[in-house]
Amino acid sequence: MDSTSSHPAQPVRRTRPVRAVQATFGVAILLATLFTALPSRGLVSGEFYERLSLVLTPHPVDGAPLISQPQLRIGIVAGHAGNDSGAVCVDGNGAVTLTEADVNLEIAAIVQQQLMEKGFQVDLLREFDTRLNGYRALAIVSIHNDSCEYINDQATGFKVAAALNTPDLNRANRLTACLVDRYQQTTGLTFHAGSITSDMREYHAFREIDPSTVAAIIETGFLNLDRDLLTRQTDRVAAGVVDGILCFANNESVEPTPAPGMIP
Repeated sequence: MDSTSSHPAQPVRRTRPVRAVQATFGVAILLATLFTALPSRGLVSGEFYERLSLVLTPHPVDGAPLISQPQLRIGIVAGHAGNDSGAVCVDGNGAVTLTEADVNLEIAAIVQQQLMEKGFQVDLLREFDTRLNGYRALAIVSIHNDSCEYINDQATGFKVAAALNTPDLNRANRLTACLVDRYQQTTGLTFHAGSITSDMREYHAFREIDPSTVAAIIETGFLNLDRDLLTRQTDRVAAGVVDGILCFANNESVEPTPAPGMIP
């Protein structure tokens, strides 16, 4: 026979919610008492209030996952890379001393590295890279340089151009304006707008990439009069390109500088 059947069932006591409510009221009463009892802020050290504020301010739990933002993609084309030498510099005996392709690649590689350090996803592309077909990114910049030959004393400086038939003229003008302004500030070279050619404005990559990708081509200098800057201060040259791209990506303030042949 079950001896427990003669005793009525006892109700189960639920104490946790009551205790939680009591604890909440207890903290509230403690804080109210504390703030009522404290003298005015002028009579108590500001350090005390700072510490109290620190204690009462919620902080993220150690080890909590951080929400990362997606990386913005930038394309950098090393002009002539994987295709030809571009402009060729020779000495008095006809021996090759420098090629445009080598200079372009050196600058482009540093630009890639500096942008990656800023948190961007950067693709270093060859002149006729198959990835250019339908390429999508925030922007793409192709890096080139001008002739090794001495032309005249005015053959110094840099050039920037965007596509003639770009579908987004405002953004294209903004990218070129950013590159012109920041590159000029960083390197000290002048914008050589008068020598921008149709080959620059009709650059083949402009037709290959996705229409939503804003693109520009920059000739960072002349391999004759600007050679010392281009080969001995390459980091500075690359920084000028990076600063221009950051200006565009971060929507920084810049004076509009539409490329020649483009109607605002």
